[in-house]
Amino acid sequence: MAIQADEVTKVLKSRIEDFKTGAELTEVGEVLKVGDGVAVIYGLRNAMAGELLKFPNEVYGIAFNLETDVVGAVLMGETRNVHEGDAVHLTGRIAEVPTGKELLGRVVSPLGIPLDGKGPLKASATRRLEIKAPGVVQRQPVKEPLQTGIKAIDCMIPIGRGQRELIIGDRQTGKTAVAIDAILNLKGKNVTCVYVAIGQKQSTVAQVVRTLEERGALGYCIIVSATASDPAPLQYIAPYAGCAMAEEFTYNGGHTLVVYDDLSKQAVAYRELSLLLRRPPGREAYPGDVFYLHSRLLERACKLNEKLGGGSLTALPIIETQAGDVTAYIPTNVISITDGQIFLESNLFYSGIRPAINVGISVSRVGGNAQTKATKKVAGKLKLDMAQYNELAAFAQFGAELDKASMAQLNRGARLVELLKQPQYSPMEMEEQVVSIFAGNNGYLDPLPLDKVKAFESGLLSFLKSKHPEVLKDIKAKNDLPDDTKTQLTAAIEEFSKTFY
Repeated sequence: MAIQADEVTKVLKSRIEDFKTGAELTEVGEVLKVGDGVAVIYGLRNAMAGELLKFPNEVYGIAFNLETDVVGAVLMGETRNVHEGDAVHLTGRIAEVPTGKELLGRVVSPLGIPLDGKGPLKASATRRLEIKAPGVVQRQPVKEPLQTGIKAIDCMIPIGRGQRELIIGDRQTGKTAVAIDAILNLKGKNVTCVYVAIGQKQSTVAQVVRTLEERGALGYCIIVSATASDPAPLQYIAPYAGCAMAEEFTYNGGHTLVVYDDLSKQAVAYRELSLLLRRPPGREAYPGDVFYLHSRLLERACKLNEKLGGGSLTALPIIETQAGDVTAYIPTNVISITDGQIFLESNLFYSGIRPAINVGISVSRVGGNAQTKATKKVAGKLKLDMAQYNELAAFAQFGAELDKASMAQLNRGARLVELLKQPQYSPMEMEEQVVSIFAGNNGYLDPLPLDKVKAFESGLLSFLKSKHPEVLKDIKAKNDLPDDTKTQLTAAIEEFSKTFY
């Protein structure tokens, strides 16, 4: 092909115009040591804490330790692609993740890389992994309920939008089940949910995704997965990534729920990285700042004031205990950071009480502020009654003779325990919970044998939906149980009781 002279001239002119005479100054470091997901780099004196570092072969790292002559970095890719002597460049950017509505319904890595085979992400925004938590002036009190659909929680240990409520217990006691039920119950309630899986089996994460998909909940969820087979740096940053993805909705006036499942595995990953980078070990070999690891994450949960849009970020961190020991290092740390805890006990779980919530140890520091008026009216004394029943039941095991009042309390308590049992993936609406607890508190279950309690509850709810739907609609519309509605409800329960007994 003949090349025209004017084409050559045009190319030369553009090259001359784009030519820059000034030299570009970039700071380059050199890898001294690498292995197990960390690298020690000589140089990079101007590196910022948490800055992205560019390694060869498209591997990125995050500046972790800033020392006098060297920088310790955690690697966000294959360690085998980085070698001693490799050049490392500063990027000038603090580590960030993609976020936005495009992530809804997707399973992503902590770096925002799709893991679900549904094609590439076209995220509209990015947010920093770590930001300073909102101050006191930027917040408002937690006052709106975040209904989990679980009677025992919504009535006795209520969670509000913007709260941090710890779910704690031994392995295989239903911690994840409680969190998933809460996510399922938020369907159609304009709450975006982020589920962060840390150090779990891939099969477990796949099962959670399938459950959410089958029940039509995946569309308002983002799943962040850093499984047990992923390197420790990814498990370490996963909760921060999930929080950053949720904050995009929170700071635009939306409401979000983030589940960290679980933070004890994140602490183990952080300990591994810290020891590899020669940070001094402290109690149980954890570094001294392991408290700050979780506090700076959970402090980002908040209810923003109206000037900032009134959005909320609710956190449900999960911690696994060993043999029910809540006095261990990491559990006590997270208990002191959160606004209450839901303690799931193995003995209750194996005796068939599910969710296996220990009412005596579980607490919500927001309390009635996170309940509707209707729930508060019927469940005000429920937690105290259940705690007293548990004490009395333990005493009665010794074969002591009990007076008539104590026997009546034991009888009522046993039926309330049965009433509070709830199958997995069966969240209940607020008005249905109010009806159930109202029936239990007012003695309508007392004449029944224990094995008939659940049948009475389901029969009563079906009866109300078909014969007296206005009662349920009234409670839902007013979020209250006024005297006239209470009279209607009492009459309806008595009408149903005559057909059931």
